[in-house]
Amino acid sequence: MILEALGSAVLGLVLAWAAVHRFSHRLPVRTLVFATGVAGALFGDFVTHSALGPGTALASLLGAGIVSAASLSLLLRPAGRLRRRSAPA
Repeated sequence: MILEALGSAVLGLVLAWAAVHRFSHRLPVRTLVFATGVAGALFGDFVTHSALGPGTALASLLGAGIVSAASLSLLLRPAGRLRRRSAPA
């Protein structure tokens, strides 16, 4: 169980690093991104492990990855080209 949680935390860090590397201009502070990735992965592991029970480490890691990616996607800001223009006066 402790190795499963540690693996989920590492998976969250890897996903957060990939998000920072790819979308650094659209994300807030790096520490927030890494914390969100790890917290999302641990929460996803907890929920998946609680739903499926023990002995499903691979499925728990899959759930951790899904929840971590979803929580990281909530941090993305719109790209600069999608800015709303003000109406002419």
